[in-house]
Amino acid sequence: MSVKPEHYDIIKKPIITEKATLASEANAVVFQVAMDATKPMIKEAVENVFGVKVKAVNTTITKGKAKRFRGRPGERSDKKKAYVTLEEGNTIDVATGL
Repeated sequence: MSVKPEHYDIIKKPIITEKATLASEANAVVFQVAMDATKPMIKEAVENVFGVKVKAVNTTITKGKAKRFRGRPGERSDKKKAYVTLEEGNTIDVATGL
């Protein structure tokens, strides 16, 4: 399988938080993905870009909060996260980047 340019449109960036670090101990990696990405699309993109075998994909949508930017009210945009569980023996080191 080859890496297609649209695979990079599906996976936006890895998420490195305390919760994501705990998930990595269970052989899972967390990515911010496109809002219209489906689980099969995310699985295919991760397998092709990183060359690993994906066991499962769980997704969550975080709704944007109302915040203040420079004193003016504003809205953070919605985000979609994908918790990608990898098969045994596969790893992705998100700390180093692509």
